[in-house]
Amino acid sequence: MILQTERLALREAGPDDAAFILELLNAPGFLTGIGDRGVRTLDQARSYIEERMVESYRLQGFGMWIVTPRTGEAPIGLAGLVKRDVIPHVDVGYAFLESAWGKGYAREAAAAVLELARGRLGIDPVAAIVNPDNLASRRLLEKLGLRLVDVRQLPGWDQPSAYYLTA
Repeated sequence: MILQTERLALREAGPDDAAFILELLNAPGFLTGIGDRGVRTLDQARSYIEERMVESYRLQGFGMWIVTPRTGEAPIGLAGLVKRDVIPHVDVGYAFLESAWGKGYAREAAAAVLELARGRLGIDPVAAIVNPDNLASRRLLEKLGLRLVDVRQLPGWDQPSAYYLTA
């Protein structure tokens, strides 16, 4: 367990999360808002977990964590921290199944991740990148206290990204 909020628990991903990761990474909202990760099978999902998520925990001490309701239900999303080569700061990220949209889960999870980053991990500032057309995520970032720096084309990315930083 990485952290808990009033309604959510965040934990590290493992091989048993492959079906969830496969579902989330191929959800229409993920493909449109974040991008296609090319994960199409359970084996690819297990490799994604091991090579991207678990490797980040090992190398960085943080990463994208599985978000579940504290009631012990199935995973509903991801939230966490990512260190990318294409931006200078660690960034906060989140993605949820469409069934979890509109319930405040992304805000609750992202706020907890920001508190963890700036507090226990001593990471400040924290960045966020988002598809400029994703107005819901942009509003959420602003509610969390991040400010828009600019819209930039990141190396190796197909679309521009709105770049935010904590104040």
